[in-house]
Amino acid sequence: MKVLERNQKAIGWKLSDLVGISPDLCMHHIRLEEGAKAYRDPQRKLNPHMREEVLKEVLKLVSLGIIYSIPDSKWVSPVHMVPKKSGIQVVKNAKNELVPTRLVTRWRMCIDYRKLNAATKKDHFPLPFIDQMLERLAGKQYFSFLDGYSGYFQIYVDPEDQEKTTFTCPFGTYAYRRMPFGLCNAPGTFQRCMMSIFSDLLEECIEIFMDDFTVYGDAFEKCLHNLDLVLERCQKKSLVLNFEKCHFMVTEGIVLGHVVSERGIQVDQVKNEMEFDFNEACKEAFQLLKERLISAPIIRSPNWNYPFEVMHIKNYDTTEKEMLAVVYSFEKFRPYLLGSRNSTGR
Repeated sequence: MKVLERNQKAIGWKLSDLVGISPDLCMHHIRLEEGAKAYRDPQRKLNPHMREEVLKEVLKLVSLGIIYSIPDSKWVSPVHMVPKKSGIQVVKNAKNELVPTRLVTRWRMCIDYRKLNAATKKDHFPLPFIDQMLERLAGKQYFSFLDGYSGYFQIYVDPEDQEKTTFTCPFGTYAYRRMPFGLCNAPGTFQRCMMSIFSDLLEECIEIFMDDFTVYGDAFEKCLHNLDLVLERCQKKSLVLNFEKCHFMVTEGIVLGHVVSERGIQVDQVKNEMEFDFNEACKEAFQLLKERLISAPIIRSPNWNYPFEVMHIKNYDTTEKEMLAVVYSFEKFRPYLLGSRNSTGR
């Protein structure tokens, strides 16, 4: 507890605790390819539930200074909502008993930066080899598993590049001061920043894969000393950790889907305990796959003395037109159908 008390500024509980890593140490740049054409995409339709989530997120990020309103930009990307499951909804029945009804689906706001990413010069900074990292951790007696608090939001975007992060939504256009998810070079920037902060401690007492940090030691006192070094460095560099996701001074834990401990490396038992129904359809598909693998197809080489002709169907038949109408209607009315309790076609 003394180690945590001494380095309490390295621990965060909410987004407002993020001071931000100094731009002198690390800053995200968006460098475009020569002759890249800027795109201003229109906003996408959102149903009322999505609009509500977007409004909450925008107001929160504006209040924290992570985004700011911008009147215009050469680059404008649309908001895209993705579903996230957030537990079971519980209601009272006629007997005043609490009963679960259904899985509640909420929405996460993302930005579709695909066009910006296509025009961005790629940063090929490498990520660590997971197998080598696990090998270095295996056999250690004590660990502390740390997690960066909204890691990307702790890195500033170069002021000259902030307008490129502009997104549009029903409530206006906004740009990011901090690095958002969805930018193609964001992982490289983050990993480079973390390795710069802990350069002298890497592979000595800490392993880093993006915002997952594993501090280790061959004895309790050694691991505690290493944890003190890491937390002191976090505090010095204004890197904030998520207390709720951290596990301090334990003998085993999960690193990238594997359990590491003094015994070595094991597969996460949660994966092994999941039931899989290998039904008749699976058996038939497996049998067909085996037959196809052992029966080599006969491929004839082309005869270059003959003309080549591409065969195609000129018109859709009635059934295909009906199916095409179904596909079109799902795309057209997507904002209304997503999140609807009863979506039926007639």
